[in-house]
Amino acid sequence: MAIPVLAIIANVGSDHQSWTDDLPLCQMCGVGTAPNCTYGPDGKGTQSHPNEDGHFRFSSEDGLYLYGVFNGFDGSRVSSFVSQCLTAELLLGQLNSTQTDTDVRRILTQAFDVVEKSYFDTIMDALAEKASLQSQLPEGVPFHQLSPQSQKMSERLKELEQEVSGGAMAVVALILNSRLYIANVGTNRALLCKSASDGQNQVLQIGRPHTTENEDELQRLAGLGLDVSRLRQAGVIAGQSSTRRIGDYRVKYNYTDIDLLSAAKSKPIIAEPEIQASQPLEGVTGFLLLMSEGLIKALEAAHGPEQANQEMVAMVAAELAQQGSLEAVAQSVVERVKRLHHDVYASGRQRAAACSRHEDMTLLIRTLNYTLADGALTPTQGGRIYPVSVPYSNCPSSTSKTSVTLSLVMPSQGGTLTNGTNTASNLDEGTNTASTLDEGTPTPGQSPTATLQSGTNTQATQSSSSSSGDGGSLFRQRGSQASQPDETGRVPPYVDFTQFYRLWGSDHSDVLGSQGSSAGLGPQ
Repeated sequence: MAIPVLAIIANVGSDHQSWTDDLPLCQMCGVGTAPNCTYGPDGKGTQSHPNEDGHFRFSSEDGLYLYGVFNGFDGSRVSSFVSQCLTAELLLGQLNSTQTDTDVRRILTQAFDVVEKSYFDTIMDALAEKASLQSQLPEGVPFHQLSPQSQKMSERLKELEQEVSGGAMAVVALILNSRLYIANVGTNRALLCKSASDGQNQVLQIGRPHTTENEDELQRLAGLGLDVSRLRQAGVIAGQSSTRRIGDYRVKYNYTDIDLLSAAKSKPIIAEPEIQASQPLEGVTGFLLLMSEGLIKALEAAHGPEQANQEMVAMVAAELAQQGSLEAVAQSVVERVKRLHHDVYASGRQRAAACSRHEDMTLLIRTLNYTLADGALTPTQGGRIYPVSVPYSNCPSSTSKTSVTLSLVMPSQGGTLTNGTNTASNLDEGTNTASTLDEGTPTPGQSPTATLQSGTNTQATQSSSSSSGDGGSLFRQRGSQASQPDETGRVPPYVDFTQFYRLWGSDHSDVLGSQGSSAGLGPQ
């Protein structure tokens, strides 16, 4: 087992292919990504650092499926290393169908431990050189006052710090014997959406983020002698909100130099995954979502954390009802979250300050007995992706398990969006819809509710799909109407504005009467 890991170590950060490139990718899975973005005063965004997220999605012939999403920080080295080495620790015969839940949990825990130790082995020489240089440099002397030799040593220290710093959070999903295992380290998230017998979709968050808001984590840290009240007040430990992470030598080897962690009896920030009890998937219809912290935080910043899980599931379900490609579904959802986040920032409203930037975003979707759309209407064909509205409640809901009815905002027969006062003009790409309003809570009765029966051909599913298709019929007609210009040199319009002209004319009849019939609206 050590040989493949060493081969991967040699290839991390290089352009050479690793053995993982030859593993079969799961075809029941799609991934969408977006880079980090910081908005300027003009609303335009720029990427502040290279993408630090990572993922994998593999399957094997014996019915084993392995998925992972990794959120790196201070560089992509750790997330890239983990995404490759963790695969080697799990897909080289370590797992098989005869193993018990206890065996699987042990193997997953051991894999994370081996991978982190292997990573630190790769930077040990750099850490030793860094410690040697630090001991030779005089303390408290400004750079410009150092001797030329000491300045070179200082510059080398900066290079080494960049080389060895960084870490990653991870959420890994394993499907074995039709059972789902989730192993989580840090702040990424796993959601399981199952179609329930009563026609509603059950949204289950598997596990909780490892932060100072997690009471179990605070209890673990308190057992090591740390001041829980200080940790809760600080919220951030060595630049990150996570209390578990892979890599990050500062909190693993030098935690006694960090004020918040100095009193710990042993290593407080660990890479041990929290593994949730296996979920049976036999007969389950729905989908699994693995999300990086950047995607979660962007949606929560735009709309608040209360309904983020339900809203994410609603967006995925809406895309699955329209598109035939899981890659397109995942990417469309990520792009939608990105647009929601930007629109809230551009709105200047209360939540705008929280939406000035977002981190890298990754979404992995794995369907479970879910029938995709036939792909007749896709964004590349001009089909409009309509916003999604999720029922809100004033009652606090559990963050772990919630049954919700997903509500899709679809155009009515009259060409208006049935969501309050928003009309067909809201279909323009540059106009905020109800789903982008940071303070806009849908009023009961304003939008039709369609329960999405994942993978089942019920009337509700047909209704939502039909509404989506009606909205796209306008664009499908463009191909046939893009005919030759008429005798006046004009192309026939895509939309009939006769009703608009008639209503506008009746409201402004006094003005039209004083200016003569030549002032009439409409094509001349």
